[in-house]
Amino acid sequence: MNDSLQPAKPARPPPLSAPARAALGWLHAARFLTTASKLDQLPAGDLPEIAFVGRSNAGKSTAINTLAQQRQLAFASKTPGRTQHINLFVLGPKDAPDAYLADLPGYGYAAVDRGKKLVWQRVMADYLELRRALGGVVLMIDSRHGFTPLDQRLLDFIAPRVRTGEVRLLVLLTKADKLGKLASQAALAAAQASLEGVVTDTSDVSVTLFSSLRRVGVEDAAETLRGWIHPAADLSQPAPAPAAAAAEAEAAVDVPLTGGR
Repeated sequence: MNDSLQPAKPARPPPLSAPARAALGWLHAARFLTTASKLDQLPAGDLPEIAFVGRSNAGKSTAINTLAQQRQLAFASKTPGRTQHINLFVLGPKDAPDAYLADLPGYGYAAVDRGKKLVWQRVMADYLELRRALGGVVLMIDSRHGFTPLDQRLLDFIAPRVRTGEVRLLVLLTKADKLGKLASQAALAAAQASLEGVVTDTSDVSVTLFSSLRRVGVEDAAETLRGWIHPAADLSQPAPAPAAAAAEAEAAVDVPLTGGR
């Protein structure tokens, strides 16, 4: 067969930097801990928590699974809005965990019974406003639509804590693979404008384009999250995870995932 007719081999992804390998290895160690419908059902320990929150169709569960390089760590319901609990995952070595990931219920899905919706939205609001262990929030925004009134309302819940630096904020503009270059730039600019009210001299606020499908922003997001928990100076050191985690993280490129992006 003529070599020119052979299909081209897929390009090998560029090697990950040491900080990215460490951060992805750290996230790869995530494992399910508990589910809670009330705040008093959550652990009362001193470990910091990073909460993932966003509209029901913003790709939240898929983003968590992508960052952890696990297909089903966070459950993505076929019916958005049905998950009405806080799901908690633990990070770090089993004998010395160092943080929790909290997957909060999605919001804004009209098909959910209004009474039930109000109950768990109140729980979520209390969590964001009052939970002392909360150290960072990852807010999912569909890059095609930007901040909706509901997204802005959620931002208002955490704004006082973000402005003081008590809670860090990372905004992931999801499904970025659906945007062209100019639209991506416009989405970033619009998001930055929406966040102006929470940016202060003491706040830690960042925003990035994100796509689980194309792995856009995955390494940057992972480094940001680990940097929240560990000093920046140790990001080049091995993550407190299983020995093979860093190697698996580098190999976990283009893992097919279901759900939003």
